[in-house]
Amino acid sequence: MHLEAVLLALLTVTPTAFAAPNATLPYSTWLATSFLSKKPVNNNHYVSNVINEGIQKAATLHKNATLLSFVSNQISSLVAENGTIKGWNPKAYSLDDIRVGNNFLYFWDSEGRTNEKLKTAATALRQNLDRYPRNPSGGFWHRDPTYPNQMWLDGLYMASPFYATYTSYFEPTNTTAWNDIALQFDLIHAHTRNTTTNLLYHGYDESKTAVWADPDTGASPYVWNRALGWYIVALVEVLQVFPQSNPGYARLKEYLTTVADGVKKAQDTSGGWWLIMDPELAGAEGNYIESSATAMFTYAYLKGVRTGLLDKAYRDTASKAYSLMTDKFVKVETNGTLSWEGTVEVGSLKGDASYEYYVGVPLSENDGKGAGPFMFAATEMELWKAGA
Repeated sequence: MHLEAVLLALLTVTPTAFAAPNATLPYSTWLATSFLSKKPVNNNHYVSNVINEGIQKAATLHKNATLLSFVSNQISSLVAENGTIKGWNPKAYSLDDIRVGNNFLYFWDSEGRTNEKLKTAATALRQNLDRYPRNPSGGFWHRDPTYPNQMWLDGLYMASPFYATYTSYFEPTNTTAWNDIALQFDLIHAHTRNTTTNLLYHGYDESKTAVWADPDTGASPYVWNRALGWYIVALVEVLQVFPQSNPGYARLKEYLTTVADGVKKAQDTSGGWWLIMDPELAGAEGNYIESSATAMFTYAYLKGVRTGLLDKAYRDTASKAYSLMTDKFVKVETNGTLSWEGTVEVGSLKGDASYEYYVGVPLSENDGKGAGPFMFAATEMELWKAGA
């Protein structure tokens, strides 16, 4: 379905109805349809497919067939008829490239498990993990050759939910795979967790040769909020399909409980979370409440509670954050569409990983790394309010 036809079908609500705080459209669908009007790039990159998943979640929850058909076609368009993923080099190794596999698997499963090209594409990504470079302990490098022996919290989100979902569909009794998935979290937990705050640093270098690496643990020096957001979402998603009979399940659930406690204690009185979450840096010069991680934490808490992984008390934490997001980061445009604000463009361990680096990265508007997770969070909030 062409974008123009989708917009014509979807954007039929008047601007005055859009502009009201109690608009007819729920926030998930409102932002999803608004994003289409901004004509986001559609490719195999993870940002595009976080957006695509946000649209898919909104469309599925609210039974919006037009919107769901659009995003299904978006995903299908990324794969040639022979199952080749357009724009992807299977001999390259970057965990970011694995993220789109979640989208392939969702539509393969939800549309009857008959789309062979999506299955072929997902299998190619799974096979990429079999060849993937690892550090001496078995952890996936974040990217080859750029970050040798480095594991980042971001990478667990990019690969682990796909790895786990694929295993649950096609190799449910593959204990080696399940243990490997758990190992990735074990290593990150062992090397990056601050045992006082229960927060995790951005990543670690097992070789301890990176300029920022702690000489004992190899960890980077700061808790960057979006990396931690990706991590807690990864735990929630993986635990949806991880076999409870495997000993790794109990460890992963403990990791989730631990980090959920740490994140709750780090929440600002405003309801959001600081870009750099180390407690001593809350309110420090240059630090600020950032939107993408706030959305990720909110989603993880709400889905974690709904699926029985977290205590119901975390809904209060999520509600406070959600109120902040709709007040501060959701912007109603004059044409009645929504924009999303307050998302930091990037965070990397490429350089010195200094405080000055993190707080010096500019913010961007309508960044899918924040808008997508807000759609995730909005669907969970709407599920809760509907009594699900």
